[in-house]
This record gives sequence, C-alpha cells and structure tokens, in this order.
Amino acid sequence: MPVSAEQNQAPSPGFGLYVHWPFCVSKCPYCDFNSHVRERIDEAQFRAALLVELRGQAERFGTDAKLTSVFFGGGTPSLMAPETTAAILAEAEKLYGFASDIEITLEANPNSAEAGKFVGFRAAGVNRLSIGVQSFDAQALRFLGRAHDADEARQAIKAARRSMPRYSFDLIYARPSQDEAAWRDELGAALDLAGDHLSLYTLTIEPNTGFAGAVARGAIKPMEDDAQAALYDLTQEIMQQAGLPAYEISNHARPGGESRHNLVYWRSGAYLGIGPGAHARLRENGQWLARQTLRKPEVWLEAVQAKGSGLESETPVDARQRAEEALMMGLRLREGVYDVNLRAASGIGLAELVPPARSKPLEAAGLLQRDPHRLVATDAGRAVLDGLLARLLA
Repeated sequence: MPVSAEQNQAPSPGFGLYVHWPFCVSKCPYCDFNSHVRERIDEAQFRAALLVELRGQAERFGTDAKLTSVFFGGGTPSLMAPETTAAILAEAEKLYGFASDIEITLEANPNSAEAGKFVGFRAAGVNRLSIGVQSFDAQALRFLGRAHDADEARQAIKAARRSMPRYSFDLIYARPSQDEAAWRDELGAALDLAGDHLSLYTLTIEPNTGFAGAVARGAIKPMEDDAQAALYDLTQEIMQQAGLPAYEISNHARPGGESRHNLVYWRSGAYLGIGPGAHARLRENGQWLARQTLRKPEVWLEAVQAKGSGLESETPVDARQRAEEALMMGLRLREGVYDVNLRAASGIGLAELVPPARSKPLEAAGLLQRDPHRLVATDAGRAVLDGLLARLLA
C-alpha cells in the first residue's frame, strides 16, 4: 500500500459532542455498556439535566470551535422522545454552532415502536441512524438477547432509508458454532440492505456480562481464535469486493460514508460528553483532561440538579499518555497515524514516540508501513493490533 501525495494530507480530527442516554428495554448478555433497565423515568428531568451539563461544559471550556458531529449513544437513545433530541441539538447549536456538513447520529433499536419515531428524529435534526440489528438469524437473535426479530430489523432499515440521508447498522459474528457458509449468507443479506456504512463486530466476552457468567458455567463456549480469524479474513474479502472496505478494524464504508463522529475518537480530536457515564477529552490551558460522569442515572441526575454537573472524575493526561492514546486509536484506521495530527494532539512526533529502529522489524514482517508523514498498520497488522502495539510501545 504505497503512500500517495494525496494521502499525506492529514485529515482534521473534528470536534464532537457525545450524549449518553442510558436506558434500555432489556440488558443484552454481551453488553458491558452503561445501560440500565427502568420501568419508568421522568424524561423531562433528564432532558433538563442534559442541557444543564452541556451549558456547564461550554462555560468552562469555551465555545470557539464549531461542532462537526453529535452522537446520541446508549443505552438506547431511540427510546427518548424526539423532542428531547431536538432540545439538546438546539442548545448545542446555540452554544457552539454547527459545521455546515455536521453529522448527527442517533443509535436505534429495530423494534417497530422505535422505528416509527425515525421521522420525528429526522425533524429534530438527526441526519444519520445507527441501528443495532446484530443478526438476521432468528436463533442468533434469541442467543444475543435481542428484543426484535429479523423482519423487524429489515423493516427498520427500510424505514431508516426512507427517513434519513444516511444510516448504518451493526452485526455481531464469530458466534459459537457459526460457520463460514452461514456468515457468508448473512453478510450477503446485510449488503442487500446496506447504505454507506456497516459495523461488523466479532463476539467478545466482556467481564461482568451475562455471557461471561455463561462461559464460566460452561453453558457456552466461545469460538476458537483460528476460526474467528478465518471469519474475520472472509469478512474483509467480502466487504472489499462489495465496495465497503474496512476503514477501521470493525467498521466498513463506501468512500465518504465513514462515521465522522467515531473518527474524532480515532484521530484523537477533542469531544464533549454529557449524560450518565459519558466520557470526554477536552483541553484547558493546553492541558488535556480525561473526564467521566457518574454512571448510575439517578446518582448522575441528583448531582446535576444539586451542583450543575454529574462529573465523577477528571484526570490530567500528560503528553506521553496522549501520544500513546493517539497511536493506539489511530492504528485502528486504514489511514494510520499522521505525524502532524500526533503532534497537534500531544506535542510528540512519530519519530520520538516510535523510533524507526523499533518499527523496522515490523515493517519487514509486513505489519507496518512508514514514511515521513505517517505510520500505518497494514491489513495483516490490524488483524494482530494488540500484539503490534505491545511491540511499538515497549
């Protein structure tokens, strides 16, 4: 993969806002996100608290930069009323201003009741949906604890296509006993419905999840590493042929269809975070700060109502930490890590962070490519990224 002059033009990381809506209808056994099941909530109180937290961050960190992306994540943000979404977007635009091509994404589940609200979310200002399909196989949906069936998933995607300029959906593969033929068929069905983006994740057993307990009891057995790797390679081949190559390890897009908000993270840009358990990376007087709000919704709400903020922790990130973060995130991308962006994020250049003598053996092995402008993990390198990073940051 030779590096062209055009590729040496480092892209801007952008500036994002993440809004966390922590509520779900049920807890999926694979999920380790900050999600909570409640019979009822006072949405007006949570809406007001989100607006308070947004204003508080604007007052402290300034509003010089326009937002290039907003992402409503969860939990299940499509459970909120479109009026809540509209209120947050109106306040964000008033405080920061929106870039002319701003991407505003909302995560949604395919349940018919939620899909029926897509038009309302579009009217509120959302211009991209990310739908948690996870599978088109009935048995797999039951295994994954999903509250929708395959037909609801297909109908939700069609509703997204009708109501939104852009949409994406997620699938989980490398499930126990899944074989290549079944995955090829499922991925083919997904491509028939796809827009400009697909997220394809291998099943990961996270600690403190329902699946972690099932593995410990011997109730399920995760797929062997070699079989997972074979499915990963098959996925790359199929998606490349379909015109949606991987621009990040688990994310595939047509040119221009990449998730701009996630690129803020992977390119080490600054982003705000509001809502229970939200993270943020913001700069104050030249110092990067890693911020996280309180995770439990009711505790976060009480803190915002009492103090104007649900902040739980705020940790300075020194230059070396920030540079290592940038490398770990950036090498997930097909474009790699640009020296100019690394310096902007940390003040440290690629040659200092990863001396050429350290990368040369990995380049010779076909895992890395390097030029004066950037460092790139090859397809083979991204497939073994954890080991690659351990060597680079040793």
